[in-house]
Formats: sequence, structure tokens, C-alpha cells
Amino acid sequence: MSKLYVVGTPIGNLGDLSPRALEVLQNCDFIAAEDTRVTLKLLNRFGVKKPMVSYYEHNIRARGEEIVGRILAGESCAVVTDAGMPCISDPGEDLVRLCREREVAIEVVPGPSAVIAALAVSGLPTSRFSFEGFLSTTRKNRLAHLEEIRQMRHTLVFYEAPHKLLTTLQDLREGLGDRRVALCRELTKLHEEVVRTTFSGALEHYADHSPKGEYVLVVEGYTPPQPVQVALEEAVALARRLVEEGQAPTAACKEAARQTGHRKSQIYTALQEGR
Repeated sequence: MSKLYVVGTPIGNLGDLSPRALEVLQNCDFIAAEDTRVTLKLLNRFGVKKPMVSYYEHNIRARGEEIVGRILAGESCAVVTDAGMPCISDPGEDLVRLCREREVAIEVVPGPSAVIAALAVSGLPTSRFSFEGFLSTTRKNRLAHLEEIRQMRHTLVFYEAPHKLLTTLQDLREGLGDRRVALCRELTKLHEEVVRTTFSGALEHYADHSPKGEYVLVVEGYTPPQPVQVALEEAVALARRLVEEGQAPTAACKEAARQTGHRKSQIYTALQEGR
């Protein structure tokens, strides 16, 4: 059946290619690859011989039309990225959109994901998270992005290249404050490494260790500052002033509780006892 298959491929260890993904790659008519040289290594590893077309950021419009035309003419295509799931911070997103517009059938063949793998080993909360992809290459836009997400309480996930890692860590510390971070690289490969530290600790670490490989940064979410707890005597004094100004004792104690963090009943009891 003519359709587009969105096929996940290994993020490092070629042994992670699923049997279903291999079956699709063997049986489709052609493969759309982000970098045909990278995908050829995968195909050679499993003895798959299949025609490929390049599909990457700078040819997505023209090549996308070509791919969709071939599928509508009766062929099946498997779209893959260099590593992981296509369409996640990847040009395949545009191809899927185009297929949806042309009512082309689409089937997903799930596979490894650097985002999920990094979250799993980060040691940070995973019940809620936001994937933020690559930050802008323009510092003004990077800081604007960070300001937009600064108070999000869930875990944040970013991608970064080694040559930009130190600059990104500096901007993360400036834009988000010093937080816990897990820096994951070479996941599933021989030299897999996860550095669990803070932004400041990471900057110190990589001042002495040159960054290598592509990174996934898993960042702690925002923690609101705890309200300053004033002494109970101050809360009672505030309630007493409010009563003297004409408020009912219960209303005065409620307002004092809101401002100080003490329980209303605690303030009311102390007020009645004349503290």
C-alpha cells in the first residue's frame, strides 16, 4: 500500500533498530534520508539495498513535493533521520504536514528517542516535561526564549552541539538561575556519559574537559521561592492593628494569615489570649 512510514532509527547503538523498522526498510519502495551517507551505514549493517533520496533542511519544499508525488503515484516511502525519531526537531515534520494536506496515508514505526532516553537517566522529575529543542543562535532570541519559560515548573529538555555548549550553559544560568542539570552525551554508545550537576558546576567541569559529541540537557524546572515566615508575634500584631482600624477579628486574622503564612486559627487564638 502506498504510504509514508515515519521510521525511528538508532541514536547510536545499531542494535537498537527494531525488527519492525527493519521490515519496513526492507519492503518500502524508497527511503527519504536526512543524510544518505549516514543512513547507508545503517542499511549496510543490515544488508538492506534500497534506493534513497536526500531530504534535509535546505531542500524540504522541492523534495517534499517530489516524495509526495511518488507516494500518490503508488510507491511507499520510509522517512528517517540521522538518529532517532524523524520529525522531532527535524525536517521530517514538514513532510508529514505535506502528506496530511494531500491526504497521504501515514504510519509511524516508533524507535529510540534521545529526549526520552536522556530523561530516563537524568535523575530529574519525568512526570511532566517540555522539549525546547535547540536554542536560537542569536543571543537576544535565546534570552527571550529563556525568559518565556523561566517560571515553568516542569523539567525542560534542550539539544546542543559541543561547540556551543559553554555559551548555552552561561545563558541558561543567566536566564533561568543556577539549577540542577543532567548533561547527556553519546547515549547508547561506547562512551555514554551523564554528568549530573548544576549550571555552575557544568561550566567548571567543561572548562577542564572539552565538550565532545551531541548533548541532551535535562534541566530542573522552576522552584518558587518560599515565603518569608515572620514570627507569630508579628502576625498577631498585624491582626491587632487591623482590628483597631475597624476590621472584625476574624477578617483581620484572615488577612494577617495571608500576609505572613501563619494559620488563621493560630493567629486568632493568640489574639484572644492577648499576646
